Amino acid sequence: MAWNGTLNRIDENRWEIPQDYMPGMRTNAVIYASESMIEQIRSDNAPQQAANVACLPGIVGSSLAMPDIHWGYGFPIGGVAAVDADTGSISPGGIGFDINCGVRLIASDLTPEDIGGRLGGLMDELYRNVPSGLGSKGLTKLTGKDLDDILRRGSAWAVENGYGWESDLAVTEEGGCMEDADPAKVSDKALKRGIPQLGSLGSGNHFLELDVVDTVYDERTATGFGLREGTVTVTVHCGSRGCGHQIATDHLQVMERYIRENSVELPDRQLACAPLSSRQGDDYYKAMCCGANYAWANRQMITHWIRESFENALGGSAEDMGMRMVYDVAHNIAKKERHRVDGRDMDVLVHRKGATRAFAPGRREIAPEYRELGQPVIVPGDMMAGTYVLAGRQGAMDETFGSACHGAGRRLSRKAAIGSTSAKAIKEGMAESGICLRSGTDEGLREEAPLAYKDVDEVIRVVCDAGIADRVVRLRPIGVVKG
Repeated sequence: MAWNGTLNRIDENRWEIPQDYMPGMRTNAVIYASESMIEQIRSDNAPQQAANVACLPGIVGSSLAMPDIHWGYGFPIGGVAAVDADTGSISPGGIGFDINCGVRLIASDLTPEDIGGRLGGLMDELYRNVPSGLGSKGLTKLTGKDLDDILRRGSAWAVENGYGWESDLAVTEEGGCMEDADPAKVSDKALKRGIPQLGSLGSGNHFLELDVVDTVYDERTATGFGLREGTVTVTVHCGSRGCGHQIATDHLQVMERYIRENSVELPDRQLACAPLSSRQGDDYYKAMCCGANYAWANRQMITHWIRESFENALGGSAEDMGMRMVYDVAHNIAKKERHRVDGRDMDVLVHRKGATRAFAPGRREIAPEYRELGQPVIVPGDMMAGTYVLAGRQGAMDETFGSACHGAGRRLSRKAAIGSTSAKAIKEGMAESGICLRSGTDEGLREEAPLAYKDVDEVIRVVCDAGIADRVVRLRPIGVVKG
């Protein structure tokens, strides 16, 4: 359904839905997009969701949408909203069902020439060692106590149990652990769903990708991030699997009861929320932190199996190949942060749904080795376009609560994508581009067809021209694993 509401152009990269667009809006909504993107953005009614978010109790600043905006549950995907930490509400729809879906980037000292004719064998190893696909299960048998520890401690549990290197933790957002996690707030059903799936990619838009650093835009920052032109990298995109989905489902039901019983007026019940200071809000936040920790442990274990796959396929050690982590970013999460709002510093809860933290240089939350450079922002495109690595800039701190886009963003629904192409055409196109593909079902591949996504170059141009982030490098795909 196309959206025909009021949209005022601020400049070439910003558009505003004014606060008086509809009753109940507590602030305006700002969409970051170029003129060429607006027609498509209007086509799926996502701007209405950005306006709806402006009705969230306790919202401060503007309701924001990145250029990868598209229709989601309650919030648009690509949505950012901050609420007063004392008086504002937390909304599961502002985080999403895949809590801490995120992206991890691993560098190496290898070049494509070092891999040579062994690329196919390496892709086979990765496809075999990193479980993917709908309902996929991890390779590790966990007990209930293991999962309790994982929900509390995240990546640290994985590293202590042999999955990865201690140095990985320093370059993971939050160190791979949200300290407010409380497994007592997670249902038995969520626990049961989580136990068999840890260490797996899942399906949908999740992927593992081999890339080459193809273009360097900022030599100093690229060097600081450990990225060198012509070297091979690995990008991983996945989240909290069934555990996170069940946490969201369980607490949405609680929130829906809360808004009914307390007569909270919202334009869409999918925005169901509760004050962060309430029992319901606090319970969800602590459960969400558990889901985030599960996702970080999940990506940490996958990192271990990626390194093992390189060792098995190429010989030598991962250390000798220089397979160090660059960074791990979350893009479905709510964070307690301090930001300047209307001229004063305040504590807020920032909802980022399909949006990546993009802090400017100097923020203490950035890993020490990157603090002078700005936070790494990892932005995948479609599976033929590759991935950008950006660095956060001051514009993000001034305008977006330190947030940037998270990907290219869909322009076609999964159903529309399936009807628009064939798996054979996708496979042939990728082969012609020199990309080695390993995938599960043809239907899953068609859902994720490159034509289903926006032009990632244009998305990146908008966030960079708006001063939110700067380009550091672009990565070109040479191998893709899809569930």
